[in-house]
Amino acid sequence: MGTVKILDKTFRTSISEEEILRRVKAVAERINHDMDGKNPLFLAVLNGAFIFAADLMREITIPSEISFVKLASYAGTTSTGKITEVIGINEDLSNRHIIIVEDIVDTGRTMQRMIETLGTRNPASIHICALLVKPDKLEVDLNIEYAAMEIPNEFIVGYGLDYDQQGRNLRDIYTIVE
Repeated sequence: MGTVKILDKTFRTSISEEEILRRVKAVAERINHDMDGKNPLFLAVLNGAFIFAADLMREITIPSEISFVKLASYAGTTSTGKITEVIGINEDLSNRHIIIVEDIVDTGRTMQRMIETLGTRNPASIHICALLVKPDKLEVDLNIEYAAMEIPNEFIVGYGLDYDQQGRNLRDIYTIVE
């Protein structure tokens, strides 16, 4: 287990790239099974989910599409509680099976907002696929069908997740050292 320093904080390795990729593959297999014949549209939430979305899509074997949406709700190490849609969705979602691809679900407010927004576009179904879920921090009731891993309520970086835009490039996931 190594440590890295990002800006003013120190982080220790908590989940290896090997373990992450094993879990991503398992989630992809479930999606391939559940969505067979449905041509789902994956909506990856930028910036954090871009690496997860890329690795997930490489494991998807069924016909599917991917697009991106950008929402912001973090400043530094804490959620601001305000969600701002930065980049919208241009695709027609009517009668489509939508899979939201998110890096991490902690309070669930971002997902709740996404589901409300997408629901007005008449999709056939909306599903949540998250790399990481913090069950102890959830504030809203969500059905996260495709969760790769549950983690404790700690601040993490790596594999697309950042601390003030730094650390996304790390292959492993690191937990903050208090």
